[in-house]
Amino acid sequence: MSDWGPVLVAVILFIILSPGLLCQVPGRNRFIEFGTFQTSGVSILVHALLFFAFICIFLLAIGVHIYMG
Repeated sequence: MSDWGPVLVAVILFIILSPGLLCQVPGRNRFIEFGTFQTSGVSILVHALLFFAFICIFLLAIGVHIYMG
């Protein structure tokens, strides 16, 4: 049986936390900007740290598992 939970969680978090797609923290003019499609080095670092924190919470602490097959 294949465990698709980690793959699904990682893809969803990658889409949600892509800097500049839905939101950007920190923004260029404000702290949070929505739908700017622009990014900066600091924003990439913040979003990478958030991605790592959320992926650890969902996969290690909660233990999301989706079995198929």
